[in-house]
Amino acid sequence: MQSEQQPRGEPVLARAVRILGAFTPEDPELSVSEVGRRARLHVATASRLIAAMVEQGLLARTTTGRVRIGVRLWELAQRASPTLGLREIAMPFLEDLHAVIGHHVQMGVLDGAEVLFVERLSARDAVINVTRIAGRLPLYASSTGLVLLAWSPPDLQEQVIAGPLPGFTPATITTPARLRSTLAGIRRQGYVICEGHIHADATGVAVPVRSGPDPAAAVVAGLSVIVPNDGRASSLVPALQAAARGIARRNSSLVQ
Repeated sequence: MQSEQQPRGEPVLARAVRILGAFTPEDPELSVSEVGRRARLHVATASRLIAAMVEQGLLARTTTGRVRIGVRLWELAQRASPTLGLREIAMPFLEDLHAVIGHHVQMGVLDGAEVLFVERLSARDAVINVTRIAGRLPLYASSTGLVLLAWSPPDLQEQVIAGPLPGFTPATITTPARLRSTLAGIRRQGYVICEGHIHADATGVAVPVRSGPDPAAAVVAGLSVIVPNDGRASSLVPALQAAARGIARRNSSLVQ
């Protein structure tokens, strides 16, 4: 029999958060038993909490009885999302960059030891890309994550450098020495090119997005493109940097 694994006296809200965390971009719909297993809850407890969350619109049931995130949760999140303003500011620049690149253009923000992707534009015949909006990747593994890590607090850098650093492909950075050297290079040159770090057929190119036009302004996001491994990645850096500067200027003018 499945037993609940939460601490004794755990608040209901904490259990509800675990239920919401059970859903992923790969698994947007789950059965009640799957939710319970992923949330480490007895199926009866999971069923009771899911019913209450469905009643409030935070979850919804499909015609087959499975469960998914509810529209009400999306509505509430949109009202208070700390990235909403940045996404709105960045979108015209992302669209222009996408028209030039013709593949994937995406933006991510720092969240713990991961990069959280808050926007992505793509095309039908674009190269493979595993990221998606609201998806996450470890900071050390992706181009967007690396530029965020390069300007993150020193204690976070040391935490990530200490590992573990599991590889996605043979090209992924998997040693502390290489990661430390890569971060120093990013700070020196202002961008990073990652050939085959997440998928062997794709190259990520990323630059930092700052809070304003001052070169010393805080880094608030990473802007990247995902293109084929065709040797042209370095030629895309100026376009990325121009877009990042445009976002920074626009952001600064609205904040003032």
